Amino acid sequence: MKKILWLIPALGALSCASVGADDKLMKPYPAPASGYQRLVIELAPQSSEDQFKIEILAGKTLQVDCNRVMLGGELSEKVAEGWGYTYYVLEKVGPPVSTKMACPPGESPRPAFVPVRGEQALVRYNSKLPLVVYVPEGFEVRYRVWQAGETRSDARRR
Repeated sequence: MKKILWLIPALGALSCASVGADDKLMKPYPAPASGYQRLVIELAPQSSEDQFKIEILAGKTLQVDCNRVMLGGELSEKVAEGWGYTYYVLEKVGPPVSTKMACPPGESPRPAFVPVRGEQALVRYNSKLPLVVYVPEGFEVRYRVWQAGETRSDARRR
């Protein structure tokens, strides 16, 4: 844990020092289409990256009440032509839908991140390449890091 806390300021300083490197880093990826924005996730190196996965959560911050709110859409995997690098595009985003329960009296709407439901992207952890996601203007990208546990079990024949 101490190593990670030390690494965060060091990576922040490194990213500030290499402002011109962003152009080189993004060269393989297409410019965002009209109405879209390109968001990038840069991952910290891990000693055994094969034990990690990244879950991409594209969504939007909306005013919600006690009801469950969802957005529909499709996160498509694409390949940068001529480079072979993978990137993701959020397409076919529908309007928000929600349950219609009666909320408790006095409960006021609050802002909350509402992820796009559908097939969420669980992708390989690779700190050597940026994770590039194109989303419509006004959308955000968040992510979760998943790590495999130490316990392994054998399957049984039946």
